[in-house]
Amino acid sequence: MSDQVSFPARLDALAAINPDAPAVVIAHDDRTRSMLTRRQLATWSTALAYEFLRRGAGPGRFVVVALPNCIEHYVATYATWRVGACALPLSHRLPVAELHGLIDLANPAVLVSETPDALSRADVRRFNLQHPTPLPDVVSTPGKAIASGGSTGRPKIIVEPQPWARVPGELGGIVSRVGIRSGQVQLVPGPLYHNMPFGWGHIGIFEEHTVVVMEKFDADHALELIEEFGVNFIATAPTILGRLARAHAGRGRDVSSLEAIFHSASVCPDWVKRAWIELIGPTRIVEAYGATDYIGSCVIRGDEWLEHPGSVGRPVDCDLRILDPEGKDVSTGEVGEVFMRLHVDEPQFDYVGAEIGTTPDGFATVGDLGYVDDDGYLYIADRRVDMIVSGGANVYPAEVEAALTSNPLVADCAVIGLPDDEWGRRVHAVLQPADPAAPPSEAELNTHCRQLLAAYKCPKTYEFVDELPRNAAGKIRRSSLIEERTGAGT
Repeated sequence: MSDQVSFPARLDALAAINPDAPAVVIAHDDRTRSMLTRRQLATWSTALAYEFLRRGAGPGRFVVVALPNCIEHYVATYATWRVGACALPLSHRLPVAELHGLIDLANPAVLVSETPDALSRADVRRFNLQHPTPLPDVVSTPGKAIASGGSTGRPKIIVEPQPWARVPGELGGIVSRVGIRSGQVQLVPGPLYHNMPFGWGHIGIFEEHTVVVMEKFDADHALELIEEFGVNFIATAPTILGRLARAHAGRGRDVSSLEAIFHSASVCPDWVKRAWIELIGPTRIVEAYGATDYIGSCVIRGDEWLEHPGSVGRPVDCDLRILDPEGKDVSTGEVGEVFMRLHVDEPQFDYVGAEIGTTPDGFATVGDLGYVDDDGYLYIADRRVDMIVSGGANVYPAEVEAALTSNPLVADCAVIGLPDDEWGRRVHAVLQPADPAAPPSEAELNTHCRQLLAAYKCPKTYEFVDELPRNAAGKIRRSSLIEERTGAGT
């Protein structure tokens, strides 16, 4: 569209109008703050862009930003877009083998990282010039990519092929449904290598937000920030919302400034959803089902959810089918694999290092299982690779995890299937107790689960750990937990 504006051009325009307005605030773990005004972000990223050009960055090339949540992350990302390159944020804590695998796939022109032979944070700070010469405006096409290990553990890069540009103030499509508006204060509690914190934070800067970015998520600190800054909008994962709900119940904070919470990335336990509906009202919480590899989405607001509890919504701008293993449509209420087809012809993502399977008529899947009700609302059961077949019955870990985490004695959990002579696979729960000094007994857990689940779904064995190995995006690769306990994959 001719009215679309590149992200750097939009930043420059906003900086000209209100140069001292805060664009990014980094909330450090020690409660100190670092801030970038719009003018500072605009000038610093322009100066750094010249160094990126010198190193070969430009249209069609990746720039990898593998830094923690920090000021330099935003500067490097805007410098990437100023030269027309594609930003690929990666975790700064990736194992060396995985990092090298992704770098080999991306072949970036520039690597911004603390690893050898990379442009470090200290290097980025050297290019903080006051009055750099402006560069010609260019729209990065593509401008954003996200890395994923996927359920197989093989690295892949998911690229958005569209121009990295927007129409200011035009919050259409799914964006219009999640409660974001221009001029808000947005809290970014998650890591910038994950799609939601990265994408929604930058959309916020484009829409005149002050973006408050947590160096590392901590529930008490996040509640302090909501109160201190008058946060209006949060986009995050259910795991973080659950921790916030528990912290709020224990301490209490003023969250009345919140206009909208948008959550996605995994199935949301009922107790988490109900806690936030009670705190801020049903119309202010919105859930979306989708994936970084965008094949379609479903959206549901809290008031709809109360009428269809457990649902992730109805399709938005896409068609939905639930298919059996032979590729045939299943009946309403029957679990099958979720397939979607967008109402646009242009691809919404490309893979580097993988391929996606599609039906002959263009429906695609990311491997999730689910069903629809009579009103067309989708319910997610789990990923096919995570489903446990125990004693001939299908058990979906997410359902068992939701039941377990509704117990206040359980801080976090993951449910996996382990080999068993009698059951084939037994349902095994790995638990992080809320109080390590007083974990719940197996009898207490069994009683709790049997009040909420059919007997065959209840864990047959339990294991207590100090902390579950969730990534900062709130996800656990269950196949890794199984391999750690059996010495073999699933």
